[in-house]
Amino acid sequence: MKAPHGATVLEIFWADGHCSRIAHELLRGYCPCAGCQGHSGTIRYNEGGSLDLREIDRVGNYAVSFKWADGHDAGIYTFRYLRALGDLVEEQGTEGVRALGELPRV
Repeated sequence: MKAPHGATVLEIFWADGHCSRIAHELLRGYCPCAGCQGHSGTIRYNEGGSLDLREIDRVGNYAVSFKWADGHDAGIYTFRYLRALGDLVEEQGTEGVRALGELPRV
């Protein structure tokens, strides 16, 4: 996983050789935490918040969490969710995924 300081895209290199490139705006906009999403069945896109990614922390063997410059760090992004989001970006592009407005929970 690579997100150098000042980058606007997270790169994830998967064990199968695939590379997902996900814009920070999508990671933050589709943050899966309960504070951003409540407890609904879908993950809605939310505007706002810092897009400056400061830290990436591993959560067990199944996920990561991101700490943004404004202190937000509650989202737990499973590897399954990140792969699905990356695949969706590859199919529809960043603008297309943002325009969807909501994603199913994976």
